Amino acid sequence: MINIDLKGKRALVTGASSGIGEAIAHALAQAGADVAVNYLADPAGRNAANAEQVAASLRQVGVRAATLAADIADAGEVEKMFTQIDSTFGGIDILVNNAGIDGVAARCWESNPDDWYRVIQINLFGAYHCAREALKRMTTARHGVIVNISSVHESIPWSGYSAYTCSKAALTMLTQTLAQETADLGVRVVGVAPGAIKTEINEAVWNDPDMLRDLLRKIPANRMGKPEEIGRMVALLASDMASYVTGPSVLVDGGMVLYPSFRHGG
Repeated sequence: MINIDLKGKRALVTGASSGIGEAIAHALAQAGADVAVNYLADPAGRNAANAEQVAASLRQVGVRAATLAADIADAGEVEKMFTQIDSTFGGIDILVNNAGIDGVAARCWESNPDDWYRVIQINLFGAYHCAREALKRMTTARHGVIVNISSVHESIPWSGYSAYTCSKAALTMLTQTLAQETADLGVRVVGVAPGAIKTEINEAVWNDPDMLRDLLRKIPANRMGKPEEIGRMVALLASDMASYVTGPSVLVDGGMVLYPSFRHGG
């Protein structure tokens, strides 16, 4: 039997208080990793409460778990978060850059530059800030894995969401460049590109029969993905089972990028 074994590994998952990030945190913990659950603090305290619930559920499988508030778009907050990880876990072996937003829907000429910048700040600069701090530690220790959560929209245009598509395309090139920089230093950097995953954030789509029907026409597998399917792929790539894999962006999309409209010929 082949098992994904992350026992003794220390992981940070950004944006892990819900959705795909939560599923990734669970998958890593189930494989034996200690997990730091990052979240963005909000005035109502909802994200903090959710993060604590996630951490509590991780501890039930016998691993250590901590919650860390930080706006990853802020380099100073990211630096403090990694200092907390150092004191709590004694270092880091796995970074999952998951936190991201799609932003306000608007065609380019109708968009607000502040909205556009915010998407880039979180999705791209946030991943950069976290990778920078992680790599300071990983390259010194000469081991570690970074998994960047991209999207099928790293290659599929999405009208109204130019900031999002640009951020994900750029994140994929960041993945490849960091992989190239660190390949001889014992560090691997890989990407995971989800397709349509059924989470609370897109509930309006999968709860509307017409919208869901339209979405499924774009997916050859004829279903939305499950968050745990992303979590399992991340755990696999973070493990030694993928020890010779660095640089690619792995699609987990039910075939969405396969141009389903061409399924029956051109």
